[in-house]
Amino acid sequence: HFDERSGEVCVNFPGGRWWQTLDEVYIELQVPEGTRGTQVVCKIGVNNLRVSLAGGQSLLSGDLPKSVRPDESSWTLADRRLLQIVLAKASPDPVQSCWPCLLVGQPEFEPDPLQRDQMEKKLTLQRFQYENPGMDFSGAEITGNYAGGGPQWSSS
Repeated sequence: HFDERSGEVCVNFPGGRWWQTLDEVYIELQVPEGTRGTQVVCKIGVNNLRVSLAGGQSLLSGDLPKSVRPDESSWTLADRRLLQIVLAKASPDPVQSCWPCLLVGQPEFEPDPLQRDQMEKKLTLQRFQYENPGMDFSGAEITGNYAGGGPQWSSS
């Protein structure tokens, strides 16, 4: 698995963190210890995400920067204190794949410029891995044109 070999580029925010691959966005949220799954309300829409606890305590709420496939997205509660959400990107197109933020218009969920740069590099290398399954790009370095999914190869 590419992520396991190459590491994660995480964006920390109050109460959690998020990171992404070409296909998915991962979110981890700290919840009060002892929280039960029945207390979690997680509504994953095509273009929005709403996460709260019973009683109305909002954990995340807002519009997503790109579309997801709600039916292929999921959440789980680990050790009754860590909520893990996996959003399946609607379009795993490497050129459009790098999310600029987790929730639109909420700066606490945006990567800083260095994190964004590292995310784009990582997704470009992951794209190369998918395109060349016999090669291992997990420890590779990339320079030059990698923003927007990296160079586009023509088959002419």
